[in-house]
Amino acid sequence: MQEISNYISIDPEICFGKPCITGTRISVGSILNWLSTGMTINEIIEDYPELKEVHIRAALAFAAARDKITKVFVHEAVA
Repeated sequence: MQEISNYISIDPEICFGKPCITGTRISVGSILNWLSTGMTINEIIEDYPELKEVHIRAALAFAAARDKITKVFVHEAVA
């Protein structure tokens, strides 16, 4: 797959800076939500013909890459 950045952009002027498919207002989060509800890639493309399979796979790759760099910080309660 080509670089994710070819397909995903973050612009503070579009969708409040949420990661979106470049050239659209379709967010990575929306794509992930649709997939999580059981929609297939083909169903998503039928509903949003501006999307291609590569865009959906880029959204998944973006989420996976973001998950790798997310760290959990635990603060201990101070008595």
